[in-house]
Amino acid sequence: MKLSVLTNLYGAKSLEETLQILTSMDIHTVELGAGGYPGKAHCNPEELLADPAKYDAFMALLKKYDVEVCALSAHGNALHPNRELAARYDRDFRNAVLLAEKMGVDTVITFSGCPGDCEESKYPNWVTCPWPEDFLAILDWQWNQKLIPYWKEAGAFALAHHVTHIAFEMHPGFCVYNPATLLRLRAAVGAAVGAAVGDVIGANFDPSHLIWQGMDPVAAIRELQGAIYHVHAKDTRIDAINTAKNGVLDTKHYSDELNRSWVFRTVGYGNGETYWRDMISTLRLCGYDRVLSIEHEDSVMTIDEGLRKAVDFLKGVCIFDPKPTGMSWA
Repeated sequence: MKLSVLTNLYGAKSLEETLQILTSMDIHTVELGAGGYPGKAHCNPEELLADPAKYDAFMALLKKYDVEVCALSAHGNALHPNRELAARYDRDFRNAVLLAEKMGVDTVITFSGCPGDCEESKYPNWVTCPWPEDFLAILDWQWNQKLIPYWKEAGAFALAHHVTHIAFEMHPGFCVYNPATLLRLRAAVGAAVGAAVGDVIGANFDPSHLIWQGMDPVAAIRELQGAIYHVHAKDTRIDAINTAKNGVLDTKHYSDELNRSWVFRTVGYGNGETYWRDMISTLRLCGYDRVLSIEHEDSVMTIDEGLRKAVDFLKGVCIFDPKPTGMSWA
């Protein structure tokens, strides 16, 4: 495995300044924001695809610092009921795919998206329970009229442009938010247009979003064996007192840390070394040997301190050497 960083944490700095910081920490693999929520501070696919000189300068800068791009991130909601927003997110995703093809990058990260509850909706509608029956009707419409048709075509588009991994971040608020929904969409797309397109769909495994929902990341990794295409290294700290009072569904602002049921933390500050060692070992046992990409969203620490602590922590628990092919003792 390799350590990587999602570089939008340094969106206020230039790409060169960011690469200088990361390589000084011996990080030579990056995930670049390329549209949607991560932004385009370091990588604007539309510009790079349109201007050969800008593309050449961009690639030369990566080469200068001996940095490899493991994925482009274009998290968005291409199913948003606001058609203008949906079109923008869809365009960002497709431009990220086209740039990934040009760069020889096989992974684009995004969200599955979440529609409204009908064609006249103004906002997405994330369903969290099956009753009253209205909610099941919403889910049926969302999946069969919007989600599956969109990803049938978008998956085929990605595969046609040699992007073999669309890594969905399983995120509450979107239709794909846990292993069951990820595997359901993967199977549905595969059944509709063929296994090759279905297999393009996999997971960006970010444990932080699973932890607060009550999932065990190790169990989730085992459930997703063969379908994990990228991993975000981000932690979550559960506040036992607030959770005991109010449960885990929490809409208080992320800055209200003392009163929230959970907060995102730098790796090691939500869960300890044993927790992360077990997770990383299970990833290896289930065939994943790509990157652990640090995503900094810790409101308690500065960006510099949070990143530095994450790198130091992960260097101690990550498994870097290839899995051995034999056992000298057996």
